[in-house]
Amino acid sequence: QVPVVESGGGSVQAGGSLRLSCKASAYRLDNYCMGWFRQAPDKEREGVAVIYSGTGTTTYADSVKGRFTISQDNAKNTAYLQMSSLKPEDTAMYYCAADQATSPLLCSGWLRGRANDEKDWGQGTQVTVSS
Repeated sequence: QVPVVESGGGSVQAGGSLRLSCKASAYRLDNYCMGWFRQAPDKEREGVAVIYSGTGTTTYADSVKGRFTISQDNAKNTAYLQMSSLKPEDTAMYYCAADQATSPLLCSGWLRGRANDEKDWGQGTQVTVSS
C-alpha cells in the first residue's frame, strides 16, 4: 500500500462538478491499481472507480458510470476523479488508495475488497452535494 493524499472536495449544488486529486508517495507507480472510494454517514465504504496505472484500464461502480471519470498522470504520481452531474446521494467522504497489481484484471476485485479494509486510509476529502 502506498501513502496517498486526497484533495479537491467541496460543496456544490446538484448537477455541479468537482475534480478530486490523489497524490501518491511513490518513486514510480508502474502496475498499480489506483482507486477512489467513498463512505457516507451510517453507510459502508464502497469502491467508486479504479484505474490500472500500467494500461489506463478503468472500472466504475454502476452508481457513477457515465458521470464520473478516473484518470491518471503517472509523471505526477497522481490520479484524478472528475465528477459531473453530481447528486445529493454522492455526498460522502472520498478516499483514495493504491496497491501494486500484476494485471488490470485484478483491479475490479481489488476495488471491492479494498473497500472492506478497516485501516490504512488517509484523511479523505469531503464532497457535499445539496439539492
